[in-house]
Amino acid sequence: MKFLSPFVVLSLATLSGALPASDHVVHEKRSGASTLWQKAARVNGTENVIVRIGLTQNNLDRGYEYLMDVSDSVSPNYGKFWTPEKVAETFAPSNETVTAVKQWLIQGGVDANRLSQTKNKAWIVFNATTAEAETLLHTQYYHYKNAVTGSTTIATDQYRLPQSVTQHVDYIKPGVVLPLTSRKRQAGRKPLRYQPSKKTTPNPSSLATCDEAITPACVAALYKIPVASKDVSPNNSLGIFEEGDYYSQEDLDLFFKNFTRWIPSGTHPKPAFIDGAEAPVPVDEAGAESDLDFQLAYPIVYPQAITLFQNDDYNYASEEIYTSGFFNTFLDALDGSYCTYCADGECGDASGLDPVYPDTNQGGYTGQLMCGTYKPTNVISISYGLQEDDLPEYYQKRQCNEFLKLGLQGTSILIASGDDGVAGPPGDYTDDGCLGNGTIFSPAFPNSCPWVTNVGATKLYPGYTVADGESAAYDPIGDPYSIAYASGGGFSNIYPIPSYQAAAVAEYFNKHNPPYPYYKGAANIGKNGGLYNRLGRGYPDVAANGDNIAMFNAGEYILEGGTSASTPIFSSVINRIIEKRIAAGKGPVGFLNPVLYRNADALNDITNGTNPGCGTDGFSTAPGYVSIVFRSISKVMLMLDV
Repeated sequence: MKFLSPFVVLSLATLSGALPASDHVVHEKRSGASTLWQKAARVNGTENVIVRIGLTQNNLDRGYEYLMDVSDSVSPNYGKFWTPEKVAETFAPSNETVTAVKQWLIQGGVDANRLSQTKNKAWIVFNATTAEAETLLHTQYYHYKNAVTGSTTIATDQYRLPQSVTQHVDYIKPGVVLPLTSRKRQAGRKPLRYQPSKKTTPNPSSLATCDEAITPACVAALYKIPVASKDVSPNNSLGIFEEGDYYSQEDLDLFFKNFTRWIPSGTHPKPAFIDGAEAPVPVDEAGAESDLDFQLAYPIVYPQAITLFQNDDYNYASEEIYTSGFFNTFLDALDGSYCTYCADGECGDASGLDPVYPDTNQGGYTGQLMCGTYKPTNVISISYGLQEDDLPEYYQKRQCNEFLKLGLQGTSILIASGDDGVAGPPGDYTDDGCLGNGTIFSPAFPNSCPWVTNVGATKLYPGYTVADGESAAYDPIGDPYSIAYASGGGFSNIYPIPSYQAAAVAEYFNKHNPPYPYYKGAANIGKNGGLYNRLGRGYPDVAANGDNIAMFNAGEYILEGGTSASTPIFSSVINRIIEKRIAAGKGPVGFLNPVLYRNADALNDITNGTNPGCGTDGFSTAPGYVSIVFRSISKVMLMLDV
């Protein structure tokens, strides 16, 4: 084993006199026995370990206050975004925390020369024998063996800290956390794919058949999107996230040729490849998700650039290796401090959940984990996600904090709200993707994070024109659909209602009360037959068309549907707005929701349709909340102070 620095093994007698056990309290205790990890023998006291102490971050309780200060249009600091350095410094552990933990360790017999602090200040690290660590933490370490893989790890059932130190420590490794391996990750938000009844592409300039096939001309007409200026800022590329799905240049060129002849053949996104990712792929291997994202975004933003954040090497992206975490390696690459950032009981990427680099598996990426390699774009469109119930709550909260930090720096994060109504994907815990006995609604992740903007999907019903208005996207099973599709939405079981949407949610419940029993708070899931959390953050926040999208995939003309389509549309419009702001001497808009909810009259309410799931009709659309979509780009531009 390699060590960070040499050390002298201190006697147990020296350590035992540091602080009496009566001054210690339980800091972490494992709840329940693991069915995957089996406790084996006690660890030999002479075994060497690297002890990592995750320090409590400073000012996390003020994160919402900071974000609203730069995101709310009525604030005098609206648009005055922070630098990455200011973000890191603001949330770094306080000097008081660092001093308190170091003093405790030194008093416990650990020489100061053995202590090192990571660059982002989040960890204090030192080498020790397990006997030293046990004495410091008033605990006992055991070997644990994975019943499936046979791998081993060291952990404890609980450990104690001095009362004066507990407030300064998030958690400690090795500690009570056993490497997690939850269910296999669901594929990212994939659109519904079906062959159009008409094999020929529609007239690219006609609006007569927008109810049958949504073309770039239909999108422009629906939302009154003007022709883009030829003079664009080099610092306003639209960011698009992809993982495990890859675009084909041949598909893009076919799309340009048939629908957007003003976009030259060969136009492609700028690569920002993360941890061994690659693109494009041959046309017969092309993914519908990636092709869809670019074929919707380019007609709106061109000649603005698009940056492709393609994530993870093929082993992890294709799940050749068993991982179930999501987005952490992407966030690592945008913010170097996130690689080791501590919050909500997790420091750095999650053991057993996230990819590990260098990847020693055959064909894996052999470089180091990318940390702070790429600068975030002003807008990032994400058409992938999971359900809240798929990953530990601490994992989601730490990640949600990072979305807040990106918002502080001026980045707008938009995420597809999902394609299963109030449920999760079929087979996600239950056959219908619902929680409990198959009736409780399943909120999506990271959609329920209060610091992202969720995009739901609308559609033009048969016989409707672009002037008639849209409805919530819902397609039951049947030709041409092999699975049901309903725009995702609901209420979080993790996060409470944020202040920026409190009035809108209250009005919705008051005037359009859903006809279902509910529970209050995550601790009461399913209580009294409740189907959803009445106190949870609601989503989606906005919507755009996401059905019957005309595109090319694998060399063929097809139609697609999904919130995977609505998200790049809305993201592209926000990117265009930022372009106008830059031309006016302003800048990005960052976290969108405070302005969107404060200025709902600039958005067109969708008042027809529901999002069925879990044996119900789901939630109904209504004036003022749930599935709103921008009416005119000019109005939204005014709303965002262009």
